[in-house]
Amino acid sequence: MLGHDGAVDACCPGLLTAPLDEGQAVELAKVFKALGDPVRLRLLSMIASRAGGEVCVCDLTPAFDLSQPTISHHLKLLRQAGLIDCERRGTWVYYWLLPQMTDRLAGILTRPGGEPLPVRAEAAGGCS
Repeated sequence: MLGHDGAVDACCPGLLTAPLDEGQAVELAKVFKALGDPVRLRLLSMIASRAGGEVCVCDLTPAFDLSQPTISHHLKLLRQAGLIDCERRGTWVYYWLLPQMTDRLAGILTRPGGEPLPVRAEAAGGCS
């Protein structure tokens, strides 16, 4: 999770090792909300997979049937979630992935190495 200074807080447990507290859940929900849109998910994948580690917004916009301001709005939401960062160079803005957040997400969503998934007992009558 991002701390108040923008640094990643390494104290948060993995989702499968301990329950999230309220603050962690709120922060994590913001990230998942940002990733919950297909355009933003595609933008993130385009940025993350770019050779050299960064991409100009001028190379992102043509891949979508959306206006440049709409693409910029989606990029802003990814930035606010702590997934990417950017820098203006002349008339263009360049974006890059912030691997601390994607690493953090991976750590939260994976179980500790070698541990089997819990076996679920079949409940009589199912869930209500």
